[in-house]
Amino acid sequence: MDVVHGLNPQQQQAVTAPDGAVLVLAGPGSGKTRVLTHRIAYLIQHQGVAPWRIMAVTFTNKAAREMTDRVAGLLGGRPDGLTLGTFHACCARILRREAEHLDRTSSYVIYDTDDQESLVRRALKKLNLDDKKYPPRQMLQRIDRYKNELIKPDTVQPGSYLEEIAARVYEQYEQLLQESNAYDFGDLLMQVVLLLDSVPAVMQAYQQRYRHVLVDEFQDTNTAQYALVKRLAAEHGNLFVVGDEDQSIYLFRGADWRNVRRFRDDFPECQTILLEQNYRSTQIILDAAQAVIQRNPHRTHKRLFTERQGGGQITVEEAHNEDEEAQMVVDTIRRLAHSNEARPGDVAIMYRINAQSRRIEEALMRSGMPYRLVGALRFYGRREVKDVIAFLHLVQNPADSVSLLRVINVPSRGIGARTIASLENWAAALNRSPGDALTHMTDGSDVGAGRFPGSNTAHVALSRFAALLAGWVARSEILPVADLMDVILEESGYQRHLQDGTTEGQERWENVQELRRVAAEFPDLNLTDFLEQVSLVSDVDKLTDEVNAPTLLTLHAAKGLEFPIVFIVGLEDGILPHRHSWEEPDQMWEERRLFYVGITRAKSRLFLFHCFRRSLWGSTEYTQPSRFLEDIPPALIVGRSPGVGIDRPSRTDWSWSRSGGVLPEPAELSRSDRAVQRSAAGAIYMTGQRVRHPQFGEGIVIESQPADGDSVVTVAFSGLGLKRLMGSMAKLETLPDSR
Repeated sequence: MDVVHGLNPQQQQAVTAPDGAVLVLAGPGSGKTRVLTHRIAYLIQHQGVAPWRIMAVTFTNKAAREMTDRVAGLLGGRPDGLTLGTFHACCARILRREAEHLDRTSSYVIYDTDDQESLVRRALKKLNLDDKKYPPRQMLQRIDRYKNELIKPDTVQPGSYLEEIAARVYEQYEQLLQESNAYDFGDLLMQVVLLLDSVPAVMQAYQQRYRHVLVDEFQDTNTAQYALVKRLAAEHGNLFVVGDEDQSIYLFRGADWRNVRRFRDDFPECQTILLEQNYRSTQIILDAAQAVIQRNPHRTHKRLFTERQGGGQITVEEAHNEDEEAQMVVDTIRRLAHSNEARPGDVAIMYRINAQSRRIEEALMRSGMPYRLVGALRFYGRREVKDVIAFLHLVQNPADSVSLLRVINVPSRGIGARTIASLENWAAALNRSPGDALTHMTDGSDVGAGRFPGSNTAHVALSRFAALLAGWVARSEILPVADLMDVILEESGYQRHLQDGTTEGQERWENVQELRRVAAEFPDLNLTDFLEQVSLVSDVDKLTDEVNAPTLLTLHAAKGLEFPIVFIVGLEDGILPHRHSWEEPDQMWEERRLFYVGITRAKSRLFLFHCFRRSLWGSTEYTQPSRFLEDIPPALIVGRSPGVGIDRPSRTDWSWSRSGGVLPEPAELSRSDRAVQRSAAGAIYMTGQRVRHPQFGEGIVIESQPADGDSVVTVAFSGLGLKRLMGSMAKLETLPDSR
């Protein structure tokens, strides 16, 4: 098969690019995955590159599976030795392969977020720090940022007392991870980079092996990921990256769209190719998206176009409140289905924050319409599933203290908090993990190493569990994972624990049986590989088209997906853009990119909703339509289109608790910006500039947009929130330390 056949000119240019650094900036729906997979096939089929000399990395298992299937289809079978997978999966394999150079064995476990939080709590306890004052999740976020930036515990440079505390917790947390023979997700990346830097022979081996490195979704890479691929490609210089600065929406995960700029700086001879032909959306949708995103600075302009014909205008509607908004969405879906314009399964309902889904779910339930909720409690996050996986983790790696403490007394076997504390203290005295200390109770060595200091009853209870664990470890060498699971469920008493005759117990047992079915589907996977696979599964990876029902999901979760019809709700200042972004230009730019991503998920129809007032976060507030809506040309819109200066109070002018005062009628409300005074016309303000207003005080310029020969300046004022001011009337004084 000719791997170049059927590609448009820009795609052909990318696929057949000569060796060296290549930057492909791919607009949404422009065939990014097609280019990557055809590039891999081209290297193998036309350039004679051995598959084992190619590494291709992406971000989700779903994308990796799709790329693998496409490459196999192009070449008539999966090429042997090709490394193609997620960043985390590829790094996990390297860490197992190179364990001799590391402080953890090849049987290490991967801790998920819950496990990590549990470990942070233990670290705080060891440091005598209050987990109410220093919430584990907040500490974990800081630790994750350190790892994304390749900062080790001994290289943290605290800039505040809180950062000093976080550094201490980080150091203790890392020690506990090592004792448990475990890595977290950040480690999978950072430890590989540190390994390459510290062992030149390993660096050289991987650089020589991988002659070509290809990266998907390059705009979503963080410091560690970019450092990894740059090191791997350093010898041959063949780094092929595909991305789009306009679709970088994971700043909170450490993603940095500036890596696109760094790539150009690091590889000044790189070839840059734009993919601008869209195969997904109508031109009306593309024009709206481009009108929104073009106001962001520091981006590469792309002219998105499509050969698709037709397409209706974008519908913009205002609801009175979130209940009416939800009902309007449901009514529209029912109307589209009744007129055979669409099936319910064609529809996605997107929102900025998870809390917005409740009213929509209630409206769907009232109408009797089923739905799919992405981001609900994950299957692998359910208590009973996590319990069984913890048993398996413990069998694979008895040093895993988080899994041990989770299941050692589940179901109850007389091992209470006092016994566990004694076990932990005894293990610390032996300089071992609690799981390793338990092995002394089965091999008869506990007397020589210092007998367990607890009561005889506690010793007996722990010894019985230790004997069970030793038996499972022995059988894990010969039994398939599904059969091993059966043994553990029976001997641990966990099956009887769940099958208690209640409906809830039956549902939980069915979830455990579903996990067993997953294991049975892969009989050739050993325990280590099976646990690695389930550790790296995400919500979107499991999204299927089996149910004819609308999909509810956040805008962040929508990345990489597409739907014939898209509803985006809650388009109000304070929600999108989110209020937390108002004083940070970088975050405001990302909020605009988030809206752009949402718009470009739509193939044929796009519906945008906002409310006149909304109850959220414990208060009811009058709203302002999202400023992003004003960027869409009126010719593209049908329905009630918002404009600047809508006659209602700003979000920060009025708020009422649900139990508190009376909401004034709209007629009583005045425009928030009428009090500003006239100043010299033609004033120009820059994003991030610090200014002073005679009435509102000091603030930061968030955005400045042209408007009928003048400009509308959006300023975030301390204690007042956002104000939109006419540039010629604002009388803003620029402060000396402004940018």
